[in-house]
Amino acid sequence: MSAGGENCLFCQIVAGAVPAVQVFEDQVSMAFLDHRPLFPGHCLLVPRDHHETLGDLPPKLVGPFFSNVQLLARAVEVALDADGSFVAMNNRVSQSVPHLHAHIVPRRRKDGLKGFFWPRNKYESEEEMLRVQQAIRLAVTTLR
Repeated sequence: MSAGGENCLFCQIVAGAVPAVQVFEDQVSMAFLDHRPLFPGHCLLVPRDHHETLGDLPPKLVGPFFSNVQLLARAVEVALDADGSFVAMNNRVSQSVPHLHAHIVPRRRKDGLKGFFWPRNKYESEEEMLRVQQAIRLAVTTLR
């Protein structure tokens, strides 16, 4: 388990102790579908090791981590035929899990996302979630 220990939900996901619908992993980070997505395909990318904020991420990991953010943003757009993407990161304030994570959200023109008060929606079914998972994994493989 990462240095965040057993109390960190994302460390538990990385360790495989808590299930998540994973879409990407490498030696630096892991991405999985948000369980309450803004839109289907909303992913969270987390560093494998526990770092609470972007400021805590060691400089040697910044480049590899953000290369993965870039890859996933492209993959989500391709996989879901999106017009674009939204990438965001909170540091402490509004950070529901105190483990660094980047939100990668597919966007469409006139999708209703305005300001910073966004309704969360569940996947219609587990099958929908698995279809989105497979589409993103395929796009990651294609774009690498």
